[in-house]
Amino acid sequence: MSEKNQEGKRAARDRLIQQREQLKARERRRRTLIVSTAVVGVLALAAVVGVIAANSGGKGSKDKASGPAVAPSGATGKDSLAIQVGADDAPSTLTIWEDFRCPVCAQFENAFRDTIHQLEQSKQLKVEYHLATLIDGNLGGSGSLKAANAAACAQDVGKFSAYHDILYRNQPQEADDAFGDNSKLIDLSKKVDGLDTPAFRSCVEDGTHDSWVQKSDKAFRDGGFQGTPTALLNGQSIFPKKGNEPITVANLKKWVAEANKGKGKATATPAPSGS
Repeated sequence: MSEKNQEGKRAARDRLIQQREQLKARERRRRTLIVSTAVVGVLALAAVVGVIAANSGGKGSKDKASGPAVAPSGATGKDSLAIQVGADDAPSTLTIWEDFRCPVCAQFENAFRDTIHQLEQSKQLKVEYHLATLIDGNLGGSGSLKAANAAACAQDVGKFSAYHDILYRNQPQEADDAFGDNSKLIDLSKKVDGLDTPAFRSCVEDGTHDSWVQKSDKAFRDGGFQGTPTALLNGQSIFPKKGNEPITVANLKKWVAEANKGKGKATATPAPSGS
């Protein structure tokens, strides 16, 4: 009986150690969710989705903006927290929550950018972008906040989409807070025709939309989303998959076509997409 008791204690200790190791591993995986699947047959969107706790504080941006939230021109949706690209009456809506410092957001954008723009310009889809500052909260810095403010400043002059794409094409490493430097953001604006103006520079340097960005980030955390990017087609999650189907260029086109069946065609002219 003594040997059995000792074996039982050892087994219990082993289970406890194993549980502790599992908890540690789970904590290490807090910022990891799912590896995405192939795009256009050969392009792999093998990306780890950053999972951030909804109650994580913004180390780099908390109390950064205490003034009233100034929404960018043309912002739509609840509390004017969405920036729309595409025809107003497009039959389907793709809602995207993003962080300009999030590497998986860049992988998502770089993989699906052309397809999304094609769907926008063919009036099949409009996109509502919501901006978050999760990486600032987890790694420190202010790049998420300042890049989002700069994108909102670009929206003020109708150049959000083009500047949005430039930011993702030139995204620094996740731990590099290069976007926290306003001069970097202004320098990148030179890649968008007509954006580098005194008004844009003033908007960026003054943090005109900082409070609005923080309000958007709070809406993201209050919404219970698991990480960025979050992509919803007519309210249904499609990243990294929709049901049992992984997101690919072909599937995205198919899902939009299926969602648009029986709906009228858009008549409004979509705003120019990014290049």
